[in-house]
Amino acid sequence: MKFFIDTADTDAIRRFAAMGLLDGVTTNPSLIAKTGRSREEVIVEVCDLVDGPVSAEVVAVERQAMVDEGLALAEIHPNVTVKVPLIPDGLAACREMTASNVKVNVTLCFSPVQALLAAKAGATFISPFIGRLDDLGQDGLELVADIREIYDNYGLETELLVASIRSTAHVRYAAKLGADVVTVPPKIMDQLIHHPLTDTGLKQFLADHEAQQ
Repeated sequence: MKFFIDTADTDAIRRFAAMGLLDGVTTNPSLIAKTGRSREEVIVEVCDLVDGPVSAEVVAVERQAMVDEGLALAEIHPNVTVKVPLIPDGLAACREMTASNVKVNVTLCFSPVQALLAAKAGATFISPFIGRLDDLGQDGLELVADIREIYDNYGLETELLVASIRSTAHVRYAAKLGADVVTVPPKIMDQLIHHPLTDTGLKQFLADHEAQQ
């Protein structure tokens, strides 16, 4: 399973990339706004840090405007994947951009049938938002399982990119369900790395070594 990091914080991206953990990055207008920098400046820096897909989201909501904005984003760097919302114009824009060999991440997916339609439209990635479903008392991981089954039934090549990750358990179950990618906030990435028993064991090993000196 591939790991993307869900942030526009270049310091965090640099830190995890140095560990060899990152296969890509997802951003959105909210994450980029937090940096206080221009979208193009952030995208260029992120693409230089990670050798993999970097999702940059359009803010337009009409098909032609999405296509124009998406093609401009794709020109910034070869690693850019254009992110569009799962709405009718978004699917149409996805179809048009993929026909021009632009990678597209269709985002804000909340049902298996939406995911099927995105794959039909040629999406490179589909991003189900499991945490937001959990917030409503639904089972976001059930959505992941349903999409995986449907895609496998028909040999669809769209990659299942699990988003809105809220816990390490989300990552574990997404992996067990066969997700192609998870995109994880820096906080959760740190939680995946650390374990109290690892810290305790290391402390004991070091103490034992020191006692022998």
